[in-house]
Amino acid sequence: MRICKVKNKRNIILIVLLFAALSINAQTLTVEISNIRNNKGNIVLSVFYNNESFRKEEALFSNRYDKGDLKSDKMTCKIQLKSGSYGITILDDENVDGEMEFSIIGIPQEGYGFSNFYHKGITKPEFEDFDFIIGEKDKIVQVELKYLL
Repeated sequence: MRICKVKNKRNIILIVLLFAALSINAQTLTVEISNIRNNKGNIVLSVFYNNESFRKEEALFSNRYDKGDLKSDKMTCKIQLKSGSYGITILDDENVDGEMEFSIIGIPQEGYGFSNFYHKGITKPEFEDFDFIIGEKDKIVQVELKYLL
């Protein structure tokens, strides 16, 4: 078995400094989710960075969180984000298919929510309704899930 060795200590130092620099710019975003109706399935947290990415449903990234051990109607998730403008969407994916289920007439059958915004209608909101800014400090956003059926 052959183990690769770095021939130059300077390369090791550069790699360590690069990782340190990347982590300095990231802030912790705490997402406090409430009104989860049961412990079946997953919570899907998606991060969007502008209205176009939201409209096209092209998230910067999405994470899944298992609800199996959920003891109340609340969950807290922490993610790392660089400074900038973002919007969070939450899907209560009870059937674990990764997509919102709709009734025959188009009504959402699973819970959903948006960062710091309680959606009162059934049409898709605009990104500006639920966006927020991450600066140089950690941030907390709340998402209250809504169920129509």
